[in-house]
Amino acid sequence: QVQLVESGGGLVQAGGSLRLSCAASGRTFSNYAMGWFRQAPGKAREFVAAIRWVGGSTDYADSVKGRFTISRDSAKNTVYLQMNSLKPEDTAVYYCAAARSGSYYHPGSYDYWGQGTQVTVSS
Repeated sequence: QVQLVESGGGLVQAGGSLRLSCAASGRTFSNYAMGWFRQAPGKAREFVAAIRWVGGSTDYADSVKGRFTISRDSAKNTVYLQMNSLKPEDTAVYYCAAARSGSYYHPGSYDYWGQGTQVTVSS
């Protein structure tokens, strides 16, 4: 059974940092792209960052470039999202997902999703 389990969310003041983790299990993800998405109340789920498991190429939404860093640890089958200089507008539920193919900017391309972790940034 495929599982993506996020952790690391919480409450932080503006300007602070958090590191989210996504532990993947249940299959080999070597041919997958791993993505982070977020969804704020009343808004659509939006792309945050993605990384290809093989090669490690990354991409980011413009809104988080220079502040967030996505990485992976193949030995631990875990993907991370380091979030620095957090802003109140970063407040959302953050989801980890895995895509076998397709554009990793689009939620519809993803085959597996985690349950999400809440990130709240106070001003």
